[in-house]
Amino acid sequence: MTADLEPRESAAREPIHPLPPSPPAAPSKKSARNELALRFLTAAVLVPSVLFAVAKGGLWVLGVVVAIVLLGIREFYQLIEAKGAHPLWGFGLTAGALLPVVAFFGNEYHVTLLMTAVLLAVMVAQVGKAQITEALASISGTFFGVFYVGWLLSHAVTLRNFDAVVTSKWGPDAGALFDPNAGAFFLTFCLFAVVLTDTGAYFAGRAWGRRKLAPRISPGKTVEGALGGVVGGTLGALLCKGIFDLAWPALSSGLSWALAAPLALVLSVVSIVGDLVESLLKRDAAQKDAGHLLPGMGGILDRIDSALLAIPVMYYLLLGSTYLSAGFR
Repeated sequence: MTADLEPRESAAREPIHPLPPSPPAAPSKKSARNELALRFLTAAVLVPSVLFAVAKGGLWVLGVVVAIVLLGIREFYQLIEAKGAHPLWGFGLTAGALLPVVAFFGNEYHVTLLMTAVLLAVMVAQVGKAQITEALASISGTFFGVFYVGWLLSHAVTLRNFDAVVTSKWGPDAGALFDPNAGAFFLTFCLFAVVLTDTGAYFAGRAWGRRKLAPRISPGKTVEGALGGVVGGTLGALLCKGIFDLAWPALSSGLSWALAAPLALVLSVVSIVGDLVESLLKRDAAQKDAGHLLPGMGGILDRIDSALLAIPVMYYLLLGSTYLSAGFR
């Protein structure tokens, strides 16, 4: 009996290695058209919903961010499990949902405290687990999921409340530089850059794509597509600035055209980097999509991958610009 059990026990402890990625099947013209139609349909529902929440601000933005964080961490942990690790789902989901809440009701210092507490809690929880052979993967994977999805996306809350953030940092004189709802423009500006970078890359890649951008990470992405994405994202963000200048000039007055142009370019490039980072994670887990929640688009992570980097970059560049231009100390 003992001899029979030993091989099974040894097999159970054998680390699971990721499977090599399968070569993508060439889609037919009909399936490509169907996928494009589904993408447009999904975008037609998502984009107005997100813009409505951004315009309303407050708990609307907080609720949307918390929901996206929970769905995103869920997909991320599924990728980790595909690698053979076992993340601490309860800790990760709870901490990820709390980060935007703390950012909304508190400040960046409170968010830093929460991140520290999460790391300590994950390590303590891992110590208490019976299986310790994959402790490193479990701890790092759990915490990285909270950081990658929860912490990065919590910047959408602080960006939407940008005037309040500036006031808390440098006083009412600094806050007076921005309309109380200027954050709605800043967040929309960033989302325009992200969405139109993705759109420009998609169509430019299909029309002119020849040279592979990162074949080992994402065989479908091309240099021509990336360039089209940068052009589309930059022009899209500047279009957003022009629309706000005409319709709601008070909201966009805090971002000059001299700063808007290079910022739009940076956000477009960062969007492509964010997309490649998520593609790297999926490739390592031998998964084509992070999920299947969004028809024609894959999972939540597949849609927010670019925004996860672009939104924090937008936030910190705005903070730096405000600090330098206004001379606050």
